[in-house]
Amino acid sequence: MGKIKVLLVDDHTIVREGISTLLELSPQIEVVGEAANGREALDLIKKLKPDVVLMDLAMPIMGGLEATRNICQEFPEVKVLILTQYEDKEHVFAILEAGARGFLNKSAASSELVSAIRSVHRGDSYLSPFATKYLIEDYRLEANLKKSRDPYEQLTTREKEVLRLLAEGHTAREVADLLVISPKTVDSHRTRFMAKLDLHNRAELIKYALRKKIITM
Repeated sequence: MGKIKVLLVDDHTIVREGISTLLELSPQIEVVGEAANGREALDLIKKLKPDVVLMDLAMPIMGGLEATRNICQEFPEVKVLILTQYEDKEHVFAILEAGARGFLNKSAASSELVSAIRSVHRGDSYLSPFATKYLIEDYRLEANLKKSRDPYEQLTTREKEVLRLLAEGHTAREVADLLVISPKTVDSHRTRFMAKLDLHNRAELIKYALRKKIITM
């Protein structure tokens, strides 16, 4: 298996030299070129055909985000790994939306950098712990929003129980016996959840329960 060909993109020469020195210690990685901005990177990719582009964000002429978007469109086989000092949520999501396969802070250890390059090269993603934290927080927020928008999640536990049993074909009397409540209470629960779910008859109730996988055929 050949070495992973890496193109370094950073507007600071000393940073590129330091990273290049570190990567040359890995027998699996070969630094094939360096660029000082995104425009230079695009030109070099055509000539050098790297496997992975290690990209900074804040650069003159063309920054890392714009360069990443262009690389992902023009050279989809090339993987972009962002290496930057920014750790805020806005940058993390902007980087992922641009198409980068990974995100690493410049304070990371050299061993982590090598691991990240290997990961994105084989098609995986690589995220620093703080970036992963933001994604988890965003996922939880979205999940909570979906629940808050779902009328079913607004039902009480008892209403859900009555809904399921009625959808299974039990009569109000049978539901009352099973839950040890009165038939009148069953009717009250049914009236409330039917209103919350905007259901109007038993057929709609059964269709809803099937769609929500509350019951199965």
